[in-house]
Amino acid sequence: MTAPANNHNAIDLPSFATGWVNLADPRLGASAVQASDEFFAPKDGMLAVAPAIFIPDKYTPQGKWMDGWETRRRRNAGHDFCVVRLGLPGLIKGFDIDTSHYTGNYPQAASIDCCHSGLEVPAADTQWTEVLPVVSLKGNSHHFLPIAEATAAGATRSWTHVRLNIFPDGGVARLRVYGQVACDWTTRTGSEPYDLIAVQNGGRALACNDAHFGQPGNLLRPGRGINMGDGWETRRRREPGSDWTIIALGHPGTIQRIEIDTAHFKGNYPDRCSVQGALATAIPESALIAQSLFWPVLLPEQAMSADAIHEFTKELCSIGTISHVRLNMIPDGGVSRLRLWGSPKRENSPS
Repeated sequence: MTAPANNHNAIDLPSFATGWVNLADPRLGASAVQASDEFFAPKDGMLAVAPAIFIPDKYTPQGKWMDGWETRRRRNAGHDFCVVRLGLPGLIKGFDIDTSHYTGNYPQAASIDCCHSGLEVPAADTQWTEVLPVVSLKGNSHHFLPIAEATAAGATRSWTHVRLNIFPDGGVARLRVYGQVACDWTTRTGSEPYDLIAVQNGGRALACNDAHFGQPGNLLRPGRGINMGDGWETRRRREPGSDWTIIALGHPGTIQRIEIDTAHFKGNYPDRCSVQGALATAIPESALIAQSLFWPVLLPEQAMSADAIHEFTKELCSIGTISHVRLNMIPDGGVSRLRLWGSPKRENSPS
């Protein structure tokens, strides 16, 4: 069960790419920290958020400008590689090795290794684990490569770095590393509230009815949105009803404060918003959409205004411990960020 792909990006995304977080997103702190070579295009370009573009008549002193990471033509044995420090440690569910616009200069094949290191650049003696064996690549293509839960080390261990190996050389437009953020809640023993749906705390968007202009996963990102594209925005609704998204908390808990931020949404903010919630850890994700229609109301309908943070405390209903929420935008529009401040449920504590 996934959110529809953004219509500005016509790629048919697999479930692991819409249901999990891109751990290699620079907005989460990811960076390319080491490369064997970056003569034609710098390694950081491979992590850029926007889809790769091609400008026919753009050149640099090194040669043709390309949007991504590109090495020179190798004239000796070996292969090129690039090490990426993930923005958040996590369990890897799959990759997208994107060679868009690389036609006569893409690598023949690639593999990916992972490690767990507290260093910016892993030490020379770091032990790497291969999580994606060598696969063939095509030019000007997305390569969506899932990691099997039962067989791959990448799906059962938390990693901090990935190393993309390309054989023997060439260019990669984008690398996406989709996975589950690793968050150790046993170390959080203080009484301060946490944003239980923040991406860095393991929150993730599971489904929505529409994401024409922006994906609901943006709601969970750190900080305020940088523009209208950095939020969840639906098409203009021309029929009865309202728009919605379902979000899984990083950890079940009770909510004391909700923030709904409409930053940058001025002529297209929702008229009203409401939030429902439930403890739904035992419900299969495929059944959540239908079940969510009947979840208790956590925040009754509240009027929204343009480009503003709306905070709610006394308006919240007491519904106990929850693991999932449904944000309703009435009737449609855009929201930049959603924050659910609360207390995580401790082991052996009552619901």
